[in-house]
Amino acid sequence: MISFAPNWKARLILSRVFGAFLILSAFSMWLMPGSVVGADVWPLKLAASMLFLIVGVSLLTIEILDPRPDAYFDPIRQEVRVLQKNEEGRPQTVLRRSYDTLGGARFDDDEVQLYDVDGSLLMKLPLQSADVSRALKGQLSQSVTIFA
Repeated sequence: MISFAPNWKARLILSRVFGAFLILSAFSMWLMPGSVVGADVWPLKLAASMLFLIVGVSLLTIEILDPRPDAYFDPIRQEVRVLQKNEEGRPQTVLRRSYDTLGGARFDDDEVQLYDVDGSLLMKLPLQSADVSRALKGQLSQSVTIFA
């Protein structure tokens, strides 16, 4: 299955570059040769430079919240928790499952698939490295069936 997702890093870089360009334009509008003009153009130039400055600063300070949930494996409580950010950006628990209630886990090269007791796929999680995969496999192997 192919899924397309927006490239948020590229959008963030482009918005910051464009924001810096607008801020520089707001100030350079007054410093360029020929910037001394009649009194009839001065208010328009002031409004344009203020607009460029406000939009540029807002583009520089924009932060993109990642709406994807995070999964945490708790070795002390022997449970997996899925947290998702709410409207204020604070994480909230949307799923909490004990390791005993999981049907099994399958480890691939760069992901782990957790299955429910009935055999249906519960979640698919990417893994950053082989070390993370080994540590998670060791943690889950005590109470979850590991599929080959």
